[in-house]
Formats: sequence, C-alpha cells, structure tokens
Amino acid sequence: MTDYRNGGAAVVETLALHGVDTIFGIPGTHNLEIYRHLGDAGIRAVTPRHEQGAGYAAEAYARVSGRPGVVVATSGPGLTNAMTAAATAYAESQPMLALSSGMPTGAEGRDLGQLHEAKNISGAMNELVRWSRRVRSADEAAEAVTEAFGSFTGRRPRPVHIEVPIDVLESPWSGRARQCAKLVAPQADPETVRHAAAALAAAEAPFIIAGGGAVDAQPELTALAELLGAPVATTVNGKGALSETHPLSIGASVRLRTVQNAAAESDALLLIGTELGDSDLWEGQIRGKVVIRCDIEPGQLDKNCPADIALLGDAATTLAALAAALSDRPAADGSARAAALRAECVSEAARDAGPYAEINAAVRAALPAEAILTGDSSQVTYFGSVHFFDVPGPRQFCYMPGYATLGYGLPAGLGASIARPGVPVAVLLGDGALMFSVQELITLVEQRLPVPVVVVDNGGYREIREQQASRGIAPIGVDLHTPDLAAMAIAMGANGLRTTSTDKVTDLVGAALSAEGPTLIHLDLR
Repeated sequence: MTDYRNGGAAVVETLALHGVDTIFGIPGTHNLEIYRHLGDAGIRAVTPRHEQGAGYAAEAYARVSGRPGVVVATSGPGLTNAMTAAATAYAESQPMLALSSGMPTGAEGRDLGQLHEAKNISGAMNELVRWSRRVRSADEAAEAVTEAFGSFTGRRPRPVHIEVPIDVLESPWSGRARQCAKLVAPQADPETVRHAAAALAAAEAPFIIAGGGAVDAQPELTALAELLGAPVATTVNGKGALSETHPLSIGASVRLRTVQNAAAESDALLLIGTELGDSDLWEGQIRGKVVIRCDIEPGQLDKNCPADIALLGDAATTLAALAAALSDRPAADGSARAAALRAECVSEAARDAGPYAEINAAVRAALPAEAILTGDSSQVTYFGSVHFFDVPGPRQFCYMPGYATLGYGLPAGLGASIARPGVPVAVLLGDGALMFSVQELITLVEQRLPVPVVVVDNGGYREIREQQASRGIAPIGVDLHTPDLAAMAIAMGANGLRTTSTDKVTDLVGAALSAEGPTLIHLDLR
C-alpha cells in the first residue's frame, strides 16, 4: 500500500475506475511508476515474454469479452515490439489501449542519445491506431485515459495509444479519476427502416451477411432471420453471430463462391456490420439486386459494395426495428434453402481443407459447446477452423483475417483464458505460426492455465511454398527445421507429447483440459 500519488497513479486509478482488472505488459526501467500502483488498484499484471505477445493477448481479451484490452509497454523498443499487435487490433476493429512511458518532457525528438529514445514514437503509433497522444501532465494523463474509454463506445471500436513521459509519471498528483462520457450509438432513421423492411418483405429470396459489427446482436439477428426465413452467412469476425448450429446458418463462409453467388441471386441482401474486405472475400465480391446495409460507421455503408438502402445505426437496435416493422408478416421457412447452401459450402470448403477438416472435427469433439478456439494465420485455421469448427455463439473464435499476422494464436489463447475464467480455451495452429511466439507457452505455465495447444506440423510455411510453386519458383526459405516441440514444452514447464494420428487428437485434447497447466500436442503430418 502506498499513499504516494503521482502520474502513474493518475493512469492506474483511471483504468480501475473504468473496470480494468488486468493489464498485459512487461515492466521496464521507464514504466515502473505505472506498475507501482497496480496492486493497490486491484489490477492484475500478466507478464508475457514479448510485448507483441502482450498486445495479442490484450486483443483476444477484448475480442472474447467485449471489454477493452490494455497493454503496458516501456519506452522505445517496448512499444515498437507492440506495434504489430496494435495494427492488428485496428484492422480487426478491437478496443485496445496501449500505454507506454516516454522520453522526459523537452527531450522528445532531440536525438540526445537517451535510453530507449526514438525519433517520434507517438507519431509512428498515430499512423497505426485511431489516435496516439503524448501527454504533458498527470492531469492530462488521467484525462487521456478517460477519453480513450469513451472512444471505445458508440462507434466502431479501434485501438488508441497514450505516451506518458517519465517525468510526468513521477510528478505528484492530487487529482481524481473521472468516468468517461459514453457515446450514444446512432439510431437508424425510422423512415429508412420502413423502406428497408418493405424491400425485405417483398423479397422471395432474402439473404443476410453478418460481420463483426453484429457479434453483440445475436438475439436480434436470430429473430429477424427466422421471420424472413433468410439464410445467414458471416464473415470470419462475425463467426457465431448466428449460432452455427441454427438451421438458417451457413457458417463463416463469405469467401466461398457459393455464398457470393447466393448473394448475387438474392432479391434483398442485408449486410450488417461488415466492410466486405478482400481479406474475407478472397478476390471475390458481394453484390445483390437490392443491397441494404446496416453499420455504425457512415464510411462503411458504401465500402466495397454500394448500398441501395443505408441504415446508419447500431446492429442490435436496427435489427430489432426491422423485425418490429415486419411483425405483421408471417414467418417464412428458409431452412431447406439454407441447408442446401450449407451443403454446397461444406463441399466447396472441403476442396481446400485437406486434413484440416478432420483435425478441426477432432478438436471440436473434445471441447464443450461454450469453449473458445484461437487460431493463427495457418492453413489449419483459414482452411479448417473457419469452416469446420462450429460455434454456437459470438466471441468464441479468435483469428485475425484482416492483418493476418503470424504468432497470434498462442498469446491469444492466453488473453482469452484470462478474459473468460472457467471457460475452456484451446489453441489450434501451425508449426510456422507457433515459432513466432512459442515463448508465451511459459506465460501459460506461470498462469497455471490448462490450455491444449495443438500444433499441426507440415514442416514450415506450406502456403508460401505452394504460392512459390504456382509461380514456378523453386522452394526457398519455406522448408524449416522443426525442433522437438514436446521436449521444448516440457522444458518450459508445460506438458508435451507428439502424435502422428488425428484419431488420437480428441482424447489428447480432452485430457489436456484437466491437466496441470498447458499441454502442447505436436500433431506431426510430415
């Protein structure tokens, strides 16, 4: 307990006022005055082995909980290590606050040769996140944290960064933390809602695509889909917005030509909370005869697919308003149409999936319905888990299709486990992705988290090898040595084992859920 309140206390007390109970970061010479106050504020400090891992853990914490994730980094290299994670959170629209210490006031940008000095660290971050701010006083530090939490409300969530100079962290503070004013999400214009409802009511083949902006609107989406009898596809970030066991669900399948053709043939296409980026569409496109778009951000309403009817509003309230406007209409039965589309999607996805469909089925069989799966920029994820690991609800799948970074899956498993204590979490990724952040296995050990980590080993960077072959390039830099992963896990204090049989995966994952600490399961396909 300390009675000494300084700029570090200004930051930490404001975090606590906004419900922060966990930060991910690494203490360093310059950020210690933040760490001084965490214990008194009841905030848990989790120490990954690399700031990039801290950022990915915070992103996944936000993704599965809906609450902002917080990263604490030291000046210079601590923050630059976290930049890729910040860029990931921006690309994937996740609320994340990156806090860092900075050069003393007056020393910034002067090239004085100070420890951890960078040319313009806040300026660099400002090009990656919604905004980046260097504060000048303890009061301004507290106010910036308050503003950060306000920025996460009422609009598309995006990460922000606050740099607090060393002298500001150390300066006395006698202020009080202030709660943010929450922004109110826009409400769709009632007349436009009626116009959209009329178009949906007149449609013989309505179709719905839900993105990440719909993840907190599952009841409203379900009710509207059932009323219309409309099949529902999702983007990867929208996975589970409609339960993937629902008869109208055709899964996270917008990359598939089956879905893109169904959208084009639809006479009323409803797009909810999605930008329809190429990272989801894989060089395809989404079009419809009548396109109705709902989004919380005005700039999204015509992006990549122009809207005939644009509904600027929160997904949940807008979908509820559409359902209310259609309440006199008898519910339609679209289950047969959805089932046929789902079967076509499964067949199309299976052409890419190879062994990954079976592997995902084996992992799925070991986990309860409410479990969370984290993946990576690995073939077992984008060819496998996206299509063959069904989830009944949103916020159960962590993967970053937009920024598509390697090294996300393992620290994401850490963040998801801490965000949702008591909910089983599994990690399923490739050997190439694992080696980007394998050190975070130690963090799982330290946190005593029984997370199964299934590593599908195809001997290196298989996707890039295949791309080289398609261009007539001989394999170069893609066939990699795999260490003894099981032995490495054991050396880190985890459990480790190796198998060459997918048939054993279900039992191995099931056993890992009740183990002491994490278990690395090396599934060797070489």
